[in-house]
Amino acid sequence: MTTVDTKTGLLLYGLVPADVEPTDDATGVGNPPTPVGVVAHGDIAALVSEVPVDRPLGRPDDLRAYKDLLDRVTGVAPVLPVRFGTVARDEAAVAELLGARHDDYRRALDRVEGCAQYVVRARYDEPVVLAEALAGNAEAAALRDRLRGQPEDALRDERIRLGELLNAEVSARRDADTQRLATELEPFCVAQSLRSPTSELDAAHLAVLVKVDREADFEGMVQRIAADWDERASVKLLGPLAPYDFVDQLMNGA
Repeated sequence: MTTVDTKTGLLLYGLVPADVEPTDDATGVGNPPTPVGVVAHGDIAALVSEVPVDRPLGRPDDLRAYKDLLDRVTGVAPVLPVRFGTVARDEAAVAELLGARHDDYRRALDRVEGCAQYVVRARYDEPVVLAEALAGNAEAAALRDRLRGQPEDALRDERIRLGELLNAEVSARRDADTQRLATELEPFCVAQSLRSPTSELDAAHLAVLVKVDREADFEGMVQRIAADWDERASVKLLGPLAPYDFVDQLMNGA
């Protein structure tokens, strides 16, 4: 693949060992989807496709194509995701990027070989966690009783205070449940990365790196945790995925 048109560049998806070749049906972003090629340098290579430089990336379809390609690759070869939207001028620029930290990239690929990322997300049942919060905080329970039956616009300061107390109680439970989840999954994981909550009802949001030969044991543990948490939180498992959350750890040798 050689880019000579100054109106196009090469979008980088991920780094792989140099002997990895994309299949004929591997496609990237674009409508119609663009074919994916490789640019190799030493022992490593970059998965790339041509993109017009005058069209901003970031549409949902673009991100989906980026992730779909990397997730498929991680099932057959180690891959180190490149930040979405990284575009190089041409093959020479890609080779220069690969050469700048060639040995670091090679070691990171060695570390991730045979691994896949999963994301475990738990979300509280709202009535259950609010009942727990009220039971654990006497001031909140008293405010709730005082506000019961009052008009929505009455006792505004008390309502604000109640909201603050409940948020703090739920946050404390989230911290404890996240730690509990991380501890129970730790024996099955190569690494873990805490994700920020995306909802006030998130009970835990954790990315984990798992050896492929331990995936069945790991998934079994997640199922046991989901059964144990059934009455207060729902647990969902996403994966296997490329190691998006672990690039920095892999590069730093963690």
